[in-house]
Formats: sequence, C-alpha cells, structure tokens
Amino acid sequence: MVVSVAGEPLLAFLLASVRIASWLVIVPPFSTRAVPTMVKVVLALALALASAPMLSGADLPLTAAGLVMTTATQVAIGLSLGFVTMLLLSAIAAAGSLVDLFGGFALAQGFDPLGQNMNTVFGTFHQWLATMLLFATGGHLLVLGGLLRTFELLPLDGAFDLTGVPAVVSRAFSVFFVVAVQVALPLVAVMFVTDLGLALMTKVAPQLNALSVMFPAKIGMTLILVGLSFPALPGVVRRVTELSMDAMARIAGAG
Repeated sequence: MVVSVAGEPLLAFLLASVRIASWLVIVPPFSTRAVPTMVKVVLALALALASAPMLSGADLPLTAAGLVMTTATQVAIGLSLGFVTMLLLSAIAAAGSLVDLFGGFALAQGFDPLGQNMNTVFGTFHQWLATMLLFATGGHLLVLGGLLRTFELLPLDGAFDLTGVPAVVSRAFSVFFVVAVQVALPLVAVMFVTDLGLALMTKVAPQLNALSVMFPAKIGMTLILVGLSFPALPGVVRRVTELSMDAMARIAGAG
C-alpha cells in the first residue's frame, strides 16, 4: 500500500515542529537533561500534529531561499516564546536562591548533573518543587496550550514583528524579580531580625560564642520558614503560568 502525503501540509507540519522544538529546547523542565533528546523530538512532532487544524491555509514558500528564511523565522519565534516562558517559570527557583543567600546556604553549592551547572540547595529544591506543582496543577497543559495558540495569532506565513519583543521581555524581567522577592521576602525579613538579635546578644554577652549559636539558629529558622511558605506556592505557580501564556500571546501579536 502506497501512502501519499501532500507537500504543503507536510511542510506546514515540519515548520510547526521547528517552532515547538525551539521552544522546548529552552523552557524548563523540558530543557533539562532529565528529558532525553528523542523525547523532545517526539513531543515536538506530537504537538505539531495537534496544531494541524490551525496550520491550514498558510501560504508557504516553495523555494530554497524562502524555506530557509521561514525556518529561521520559526526558530526565532520559538526561542523568543521560550525565553519569556523560561524567565517567568524560573521565578520560584530564583526565590530559592535568595533563601540560600540570606539563610547561609549560598556556600553549600553542588553540581547539578541535569542542569550542568552549580546550584545551591534551596535554589535546586525550589526549581523541582515548582516543576512538580506545575504538573500537579495542570499548569503544563495551560502553557502548552498557550504555545499552540500562537499558531492562530502568528501563522507560519505571518510576519514576525520584533519591535514588541523588548517590551514583553522587559515586563517579564520585572515580573521575574517581583515574584522572586515576594516569595523570599518574609524569610529574608525574619532572617534579618534573627541576625540583628544575635548581634545584640553578642554585645550583651561577649563571652557567648556567637558562631556556635548563629549557624544552628539560622539553619533552623530557614527550614521552618521554608516549610511555612509551601501553602502559598501553588498560587504563585498559577500566577506565573497565566503570565507566561499572556507573554507568549503578546509576542505573537495579541496585544
């Protein structure tokens, strides 16, 4: 049996998979080594197949130069969408890094074989905790749905307007810092008060070994406060998920 496939639908499918694969390469947790390359390729093809109804009607070039330009455009679109998504989804991990900095864990860095870099204790912990909450709350489906929606807002044959990208990236950076500080601020404030109290205690009782008291106290306070912050994290994950969808829509030209 011979199966024939029309050229233009197949070309649209492949170009859509290029945009999606470029997005998957940069967005956690899909970008980590925990997800094999073959899985990323299969996922990109599957999502491109799911977006097939939105790909019809695209006027695609059939020349070699036109195909190269269109492919490069899809890569640029995918990387732009992926960067703002990665930035927003990394806000909770950044909050964990702030916890490490002010809680005294910043020096206890270890090599992360998945990220291929040096990570701190709570930075890595918050990163995987955010990933778990993203999948547990169904946020990954919303983010992937926002990615597929870009094929409606910015078709394969549409012109990619780069003038609006800096504004979206700038807003994503501001949201990234705001969310990270909001998550870590209560702990940072308490740790500042703890350090101040220990400093005053050292002045009142100079014979007391401050270092022998300071490190256990800060470690204990950090663990307690991190545990108390857990109930607020699902709401933060939902917020950054919605902001990621909005940022992708803005880059695609929705607003």
